[in-house]
Amino acid sequence: MPMPAEATTKDPTGTEEIVGPFADLIQRLGGDAWDIAAANIPRDLHWQTVLLTATIAALIWMVRSGHGSKGADGRERRTGLVQFLLPRDIYTHMSARVDIWLWVIERVLRPFWAVALLATVGPTTEQSVIGFLQWAFGATPALQPNYGWMLLYSLVTLLCYDFAFFSIHYTMHRVPALWAIHKVHHTAEVLTPMTRTREHVLAGPIWAAGGALSFGVAAGLFAYLFDGGITAATLFNVGFFSLLFGFNGSFRHYHVQFHYPVWLSKWLHSPVMHHIHHSYLPKHWDTNFAAVTSIWDRLFNTLYIPDKDEYTPWGIGPETQAQYRSSWQNLVGPFRDWYQMLFGGKTPQAGPASAAEEAQP
Repeated sequence: MPMPAEATTKDPTGTEEIVGPFADLIQRLGGDAWDIAAANIPRDLHWQTVLLTATIAALIWMVRSGHGSKGADGRERRTGLVQFLLPRDIYTHMSARVDIWLWVIERVLRPFWAVALLATVGPTTEQSVIGFLQWAFGATPALQPNYGWMLLYSLVTLLCYDFAFFSIHYTMHRVPALWAIHKVHHTAEVLTPMTRTREHVLAGPIWAAGGALSFGVAAGLFAYLFDGGITAATLFNVGFFSLLFGFNGSFRHYHVQFHYPVWLSKWLHSPVMHHIHHSYLPKHWDTNFAAVTSIWDRLFNTLYIPDKDEYTPWGIGPETQAQYRSSWQNLVGPFRDWYQMLFGGKTPQAGPASAAEEAQP
């Protein structure tokens, strides 16, 4: 059996310093641990995203003279810059702590399903689409790719993903058994960058399967047209149109209001439109389901473009919110609801818990 090469480093005097196998192992494990931790940090907490988000938020604070952010009660207020960016009442809220614990639990369990789904659903869908197109239209036309086609591929991929996201999201709100799972995301009483990953452990496989399916459809279509020889257009090694979702996404679960002009909001979801989606007021419920564009919400009449500084109390409403405050309550919540459906003769309402709209400020 070959022996590993001896590890050496140089000390300040220039002479080689021998590093024993135990120290070398610890160094390697430390590097691996850092790589794993870095890979699992939520995208909204990457330093580039945090810096961009804070910069844009600070500009909003300047332009609006301290206005534009919301407190834990969902009401807009004027604050100083530090309070504007990092409000104490939001980041010390119990809901913000639950966000973290639910993310940790989901990350621990993710390896058991993520690889299996992504390695099967996406490629299987892609090959099925290619096979169908070959059966229906014959051999590939083998088009020659150029930058315009690459942009179109990126756009179609985004639209397919957005439609899959809308469809799954809409269904989760409408079907009580699935709402029991998705409800956990809506039990957040405040919005922080970690709320984006606040999901029940059973929701992850559903979203992953939907995403893999949508990417497989777009990839199969363009692989057939270009005989496999096409790649998505990228900017800084990121899918060109995916940047829209990344840019939009960092503010979707952030207390600072980022509005688009009304004309643009009819085509792209502004981050503040997702604030509306998290509100438990009846007029806001079941609106703004898509991830990036407003196209599907317009087609299905679920689009809601908010007024400036519109009141948005977050959560599932005062009547049942107390049942979903702790991490444990959120983990067992779906199973409790399913038990009531099967044996209690009760179907939990897929909507706001309170039918009475709270008074406007």
